[in-house]
Amino acid sequence: MKSILIVEDDITYGMMLKTWLGKKGFQVSSASSIARAQKLIGESECIDLILSDLRLPDRDGIDLLKWLGEKGQSIPLIIMTGYADIQSAVQAMKLGACDYVAKPINPDELLKKINEALSTPAAPTHHPVTTKEKKEHPANRTEHSAFHTDFLEGESDAAKQLYTYVKLVAPTNMSVLINGASGTGKEYVAHRIHQLSKRADQPFVAIDCGSIPKELAASEFFGHVKGAFTGALTDKTGAFVAANGGTIFLDEVGNLSYEVQIQLLRALQERKIRPVGSNKEINVDVRLVTATNENLEQAIEKGSFREDLYHRINEFTLRMPQLKERREDILLFANFFLDQANREMDKQLIGFDEKASKALLDYHWPGNLRQMKNIVRRATLLAQGKFITLNELSELKEIKEQAAPVPNMALRNEETEKQQIIHALQQTGNNKSRAAQLLGIDRKTLYNKLKLYNITD
Repeated sequence: MKSILIVEDDITYGMMLKTWLGKKGFQVSSASSIARAQKLIGESECIDLILSDLRLPDRDGIDLLKWLGEKGQSIPLIIMTGYADIQSAVQAMKLGACDYVAKPINPDELLKKINEALSTPAAPTHHPVTTKEKKEHPANRTEHSAFHTDFLEGESDAAKQLYTYVKLVAPTNMSVLINGASGTGKEYVAHRIHQLSKRADQPFVAIDCGSIPKELAASEFFGHVKGAFTGALTDKTGAFVAANGGTIFLDEVGNLSYEVQIQLLRALQERKIRPVGSNKEINVDVRLVTATNENLEQAIEKGSFREDLYHRINEFTLRMPQLKERREDILLFANFFLDQANREMDKQLIGFDEKASKALLDYHWPGNLRQMKNIVRRATLLAQGKFITLNELSELKEIKEQAAPVPNMALRNEETEKQQIIHALQQTGNNKSRAAQLLGIDRKTLYNKLKLYNITD
């Protein structure tokens, strides 16, 4: 029987946890202070896991974590914290805590995290934690870790729902359309679908449809033979052949010209492609994932997107939540990007101070994760102390003062989008990067719209 120590100063709450965990088959003891917990740990022959509140009368859970490290104890510790203290919980994970749970606690989630912690061999807790130790710590090796090497999925309800759908659709061969504003992580979701599919050991090829000139789109998709057109000096393998057996991801698919849409539809229907300038057809087997920040149904009504292609690429739709809809994830992402910036710049920043954390939570993030990553990288570069402060996050204040947020219409209404663009440019002093953030689109799409509507500086 596994033994759990609960460190909680709310006696009633601690007793409820103790009773519930006892019914789940654990041997449970409790302490209402750090000092009492240290005494119990020293006297006990075996404590398999510690479940500690962050805020306690004498000290806090982080102090207990440091003490364990000093004593060479390798007992996994899960921090319990209120929502307002998530920043401190993240800091605790950097110091070696295996996980955290937010109050009010979801029993199923807590039980899952306890079982995960107990089933993973414990690593010694050290202070401070080095980059190497963070990579080797069990909490950083699990799929659900808050510090996943490549990307953070998040803990909010919106994130959990999204990745539940990802796991459901990934093993199928259904074509997936990912809808979402710029900077929300659409390409990561496409990668994740591929990684969880039966094609995971085959190629994943991504194409940015918004950056392909109309004249070269067929060549990019299907390849060409030498001499097919001026400048075709050698044979070229197209994306469909390169991705054969795997997954092809078409980002900003709404930007494809009508002619290219016809060619794409034919390739998807017949599962054959013909390189430009060639008479030979090549059989291809690809799983299609597409993404857009535009309303394709309105594009169909306007006649700029083919309805038959829409139904072909939209066998299953995923909606990417905006960062402002995932408030519980904001500090998690900020610390995740800080860890990345620390590694990139060889710095040792611990986190964000209280005022900086509040500013991050209060900001509306029109540019979503991409904007946050850039702001955190800049702040990491500028920071002189151990924590990022409001001084390093001055960009948030500047953007907020210069412009009130424009409702994210994703530029879907052709009759009003020109005025929205002009208004955003006026509000930001003609700063196109910030105007794009306010409009909820990327700079490339904004530049395309500027050309379309002949909007000049």
